[in-house]
Amino acid sequence: MNRHDVHELQDVHTYPCLTITLPTHRTSPDNKQDPIRVKNLVTEGTNRLLGEFSKREVGPLLDRLNELVTAIDYEYTLDGLMLAVNRDMAREYVLPFTLDERVVVDETFFTRDLVHALNRARRYWVLALSEQQTRLFAATREHLEEIRTGGFPMRHSGPGGATVLPGGVGVNTSAYRDERHRQFFRDVDNAFRTFMAEDPMPLAVAGVDRYLAFFREVSAADEIIATLSGNFDHLTPHDLGRRIWPYASDGFTARRREVLQHLDTAVGLRRVASTLAEVWHLAGLGRGKVLVVEEGYHQPARVNQWGHLDLNVDDPTAPDVMDDAVDEVITAVLDKGGQAVFVEDGELAVHERIALILRY
Repeated sequence: MNRHDVHELQDVHTYPCLTITLPTHRTSPDNKQDPIRVKNLVTEGTNRLLGEFSKREVGPLLDRLNELVTAIDYEYTLDGLMLAVNRDMAREYVLPFTLDERVVVDETFFTRDLVHALNRARRYWVLALSEQQTRLFAATREHLEEIRTGGFPMRHSGPGGATVLPGGVGVNTSAYRDERHRQFFRDVDNAFRTFMAEDPMPLAVAGVDRYLAFFREVSAADEIIATLSGNFDHLTPHDLGRRIWPYASDGFTARRREVLQHLDTAVGLRRVASTLAEVWHLAGLGRGKVLVVEEGYHQPARVNQWGHLDLNVDDPTAPDVMDDAVDEVITAVLDKGGQAVFVEDGELAVHERIALILRY
């Protein structure tokens, strides 16, 4: 799942929308209980729908739900599962992070837990560069999900790729081939920008040294956190993920150290907001360039009558209270083209656990 999937779900407004989420297991024997838990939650959701509607009214929805459940392959579940079904659509998401067990019937799909997980997971893009087939993956730690839209996977179909290079007297075949490779990886970069614009995450690249050099030469990507050299054309996403994650993990650590240095510099330039209330306000105005937040920081809050954030919450379950205002800030910064970087608890004590590097 990526932010495009979340936005697709959030755009749906029709009653009833049924959302089922639960934790699942990757290995046996723990995953033997997963089909039973899914069945129980589906029964709960079905009973709630039939308590409000006739069987004829929700028949199409229940048919979609049953087809979706029948197709679940429990051999390949990860840490969480989400089912989203209404009269018009049915989606299953196998997720590399744990979800709470929920059954929600509403006019929209329940995406809060997904947003929370996406905001705080170690997520990044992976481009496996090759003239045979350049593949794009959305990665969460070592788990890779291949993207098969927007032109990906991309194959070099021109001269030097699938077609023969020109020959003859005076033709520098090597230079001609190199230029065609540059053009191919320029096309790859252009196609990738669409994904990066919608879900701005760090990038890791893998491929032979020639392709890595060509891509760096032509790419507009400004945050490559990991590079893995070699030919990975025949690796499965699972195996590639296990190979590249240690390098990406080191890249995240280096990125954290670098952003803390940038934060110190921004403090000197008076381009920093501190405290959750101030950061929340400026993030909503689109002024956030880089949000820096401690990993374990969560805070319920409400918006008061003057439009300011109020952290003095007696009852976190009250209907006018945000479950986690920190998540709201993260989402606001990302939706307006900024970045979010997590640091260790205690590293932002002087900023009261959260800081925003400002665009202006």
